Amino acid sequence: MCGIIGYLGKGCAQESLIDGLRRLEYRGYDSAGVAFHEGKSFSMARETGRVKNLATSVQKNSSSSSLGIAHTRWATHGAVTVSNTHPHVSNDGKFVMVHNGVIENFNTLKKFLIGKGFEFSSETDSEVLCNLIAYNYSELEPSEDRFIDAIRMALPQCRGAYGIAVLCLDFPDTMVGARRGSPLVVGLGEDANFIASDASAFVGRAKEAVFLNDGELAVLQGSEFRITTLEGHEAKAVSQPVDQISEEVELGDFGSYMEKEIYEQPSALKNTLRGRFGDDGTTAKLSGLEGHEEELRNLDRIIFVACGTARHACMVGEYLIERLARVPVEVEHASEFRYRNSPKAGKSLVIAVSQSGETLDTLEAVREAKTKGLLTLGITNVVGSSLARETDGGVYQRVGPEIGVASTKAFSSQACLCAMLGLALGRMRELSPMDGQAIVTALKDLPDLVSQVLQQGEQIRELAVKYSKADHLLFLGRQSLYPVALEGALKLKEISYAHAEGYPAAELKHGPIALISPECPSVFVVEGTELSAKTIANMQEVKARKGPVIAIAPQSVEIPEEAADDIFRLPDAHEVIRPILANLPLQLFAYHFALLRGLDVDKPRNLAKSVTVE
Repeated sequence: MCGIIGYLGKGCAQESLIDGLRRLEYRGYDSAGVAFHEGKSFSMARETGRVKNLATSVQKNSSSSSLGIAHTRWATHGAVTVSNTHPHVSNDGKFVMVHNGVIENFNTLKKFLIGKGFEFSSETDSEVLCNLIAYNYSELEPSEDRFIDAIRMALPQCRGAYGIAVLCLDFPDTMVGARRGSPLVVGLGEDANFIASDASAFVGRAKEAVFLNDGELAVLQGSEFRITTLEGHEAKAVSQPVDQISEEVELGDFGSYMEKEIYEQPSALKNTLRGRFGDDGTTAKLSGLEGHEEELRNLDRIIFVACGTARHACMVGEYLIERLARVPVEVEHASEFRYRNSPKAGKSLVIAVSQSGETLDTLEAVREAKTKGLLTLGITNVVGSSLARETDGGVYQRVGPEIGVASTKAFSSQACLCAMLGLALGRMRELSPMDGQAIVTALKDLPDLVSQVLQQGEQIRELAVKYSKADHLLFLGRQSLYPVALEGALKLKEISYAHAEGYPAAELKHGPIALISPECPSVFVVEGTELSAKTIANMQEVKARKGPVIAIAPQSVEIPEEAADDIFRLPDAHEVIRPILANLPLQLFAYHFALLRGLDVDKPRNLAKSVTVE
């Protein structure tokens, strides 16, 4: 959600900034802009729509400046217009700024600034912050730290979240960034340094990355940089190498990132699993949990906090962990958890799950849990992310960059890690070595079974062709396949804009059956357990009301001919990996369904990959 890239170096900033914006397109946005420090003035280009529109505009009026900032905006305050697009210039022309996040008290600050004679050209909260910096600057005596001090004065006056990059006309060799609640990272290269919301923006151009913590400020001057607190104290700058293998974010022979990431799942899951089994072959070995064994062995409760697709993976984990480890599990919307006064119940563990590690609602839930003294663990895909830094321990997904807004391989790895966590906890408590060995075998077989399912992609495409005119669909499943039904419905909504709902299959009779008609297909995900007969009975209830039925079922489950119009078969598999396999055809169904409607599956409307606002 929104993207920032800033360049300060020896070369021309233009190419690096436009390329950086292209690398940030996956985050979701509706307009883009760039500003250059030209010595005595700023030059700027802003366009609604895609980065390619901005690139065309910049090429017509190219800049040779070696200092600039750029931004992709996802509208919050104000419509999608050029005037609301970042960067924003202060009323006096002294400052230009890009901003991610939300300034919650912007109205109060705006009234104050209007009273001081400031005028505004946009509806955004971001322009208010830019002008607040300019006002504070005007109140300070000239000094070499005046630019930085103006920012240090302005930010404590703001309530909300921000990640910013700012330029000042009086300081042609300085760029300043700061963060609270919205990610920001400094990239260090040989001939240039960067400020960005995501290290992917400068992959291939920077060798080291320094991730800012909340309340920190980065000052880039010439070829030097320093990190300080808002109070002006020096902060420790810990750098990490930037992955230079840019091929991971290239499309290759695929038509979209979503397609690429669906078909990457066998190799992605191999990476998730690699080196994570105990030597005796009966348990999972998750190094991020080391040092917490005693606490984990004596848990009374586990609380998962997550949003969207990650929450569905946690719901799969709820079923598996309770089954394997006999620990009560709750799955909370992260956005709700932080505002609830949830009672402490014995020894509780909070597990936060976020692909990006920057989901603001999830981070705030972790902070609330830590305030209450709870142990926190994280599952994330991004090394060095805020979630990885702020939790007490955790596990990396290791599936490589996920660019498509609709999550696919990240869900599979999150569900896989939840199963591994259930196995590890189970073996610490009551699970027998024999059961542990069976689960390890199943997990090791998972990548090959995923390949088998994906090889049947053409059958799913044919189903999508058959049902692509439907505007309403139901997805139904039981137990650990209920969250798979939820995820299947979400994926279809996200990229095709068709209305879809997920329900526990047994809930069909308690309301949703009113929706059944010949124009409303129902997708049933069949368990392959003793409950299969009950789900098949639900399918027949739909058929009796002339509703089309698609069944996703293991090979061994017998489905009467009259119970389903179409059946997609999955390999028979252990219960711990069944949800991952069952979700694959739903990913492919949504993908083909959206393509048949002529939609961009990588950039669905109104959505963002990394949601860094509440």
